[in-house]
Amino acid sequence: MNIQDLKLADYTYDLPDERIAKFPLEKRDESKLQVYQQGKITHTVFHKINEYLPENTLLVFNNTKVIPARIHFQKLTGAVIQIFLLHPVAPTSVINLAMEVNDTCVWECMIGNRKRWKKEDILSKILTISGEKVEVKTSIFDFESNQVQLSWQVISENPENFTPKFVDIIQALGEIPLPPYLNREAEEADYETYQTVYSEKKGAVAAPTAGLHFTDEVLQNLSNQGIKEEFITLHVGAGTFQPIKVENIVEHRMHNEQIVFTKKNIGILLENIGNTIPVGTTSMRALESLYWYGVKLTKDFSSTFFIEKLDPYQNPSESLPSPELALRTILAKMEATGETEITGETEIFIFPGYQFKICKGIITNYHQPESTLILLIAALIGEDWRKVYAEAMAKDCRFLSYGDSSLLLP
Repeated sequence: MNIQDLKLADYTYDLPDERIAKFPLEKRDESKLQVYQQGKITHTVFHKINEYLPENTLLVFNNTKVIPARIHFQKLTGAVIQIFLLHPVAPTSVINLAMEVNDTCVWECMIGNRKRWKKEDILSKILTISGEKVEVKTSIFDFESNQVQLSWQVISENPENFTPKFVDIIQALGEIPLPPYLNREAEEADYETYQTVYSEKKGAVAAPTAGLHFTDEVLQNLSNQGIKEEFITLHVGAGTFQPIKVENIVEHRMHNEQIVFTKKNIGILLENIGNTIPVGTTSMRALESLYWYGVKLTKDFSSTFFIEKLDPYQNPSESLPSPELALRTILAKMEATGETEITGETEIFIFPGYQFKICKGIITNYHQPESTLILLIAALIGEDWRKVYAEAMAKDCRFLSYGDSSLLLP
């Protein structure tokens, strides 16, 4: 397939607003589950997923945790400025480390009511954190790049040796950023329901929603059956909701997201080549990006871990290393540098014509029409994506982040 021939109009379907799940089910694992296996479709309930996973499956989960990334400040004029955190810039661009900063930081943001915020304006707010009063100030650091500086200090008269970290600040200051298509304000319950039960590494601005169906009971059932599990980290960015607005799909500006793999992760993947199924599109993007990093290292051992959106399509006739060689090369690099963990960035764009290297299927929700995620599903199961979505409609499945689930095994 010539990637220039891919047209957006071929990846759409009718999604009425009433089919979008605005709220989650009371019990996560009671969601519907559609199982697609080499063209055959079965309908069941999610807590029975252990009955449909192939023997020796390794499930790979994304353990990122959603942060309250939407922050509001009010000017003296009454104008409300909304700051939506996207990526840390300084003193570190590594999200896990940025959460630990304890006095000042700079983030790239989306800014609501931007015209009302002058470069010289310093906005402030007083918070109470762990019983101490903390003043938070924010100002524009770089107007052109939408970079915002946030700084904070304890202003209690006798602070009890308390030094709040950035993660403490946003926990007290921010709101959970629900997807725009839910078209509602976050409620108290969302702080729990819009997190996976295994969320751990704070830094995402959107949940890896395929994982929302898992409960401790489901995980235990999988373990009892011998299904293996491994946890990686991809901090989901707001770009995951960015619609494609160009008819020629390849011209879409792909978002980039930060991923973290440990040496243990890569060792486990090596032991399970051919049996790996990601939970969600974020895990799939992370795993496939890891392979392409290995490819880069086989050519240049000093390569940085950054996967550009079209890297997998650059030389279609090129003989590529096996997944095993790619992963072993990454391990060799980590041995050489003494690293036990690697952090990279990916803007990989997976669309029809892509050849999967690590992933043998996926557990995923139902995605927006004309989205990068529909393209990813079409890359995995071909034109049968239409059959899967038609079945979901016919069976009254609930769509998008709080919706029902599917297990796709091509």
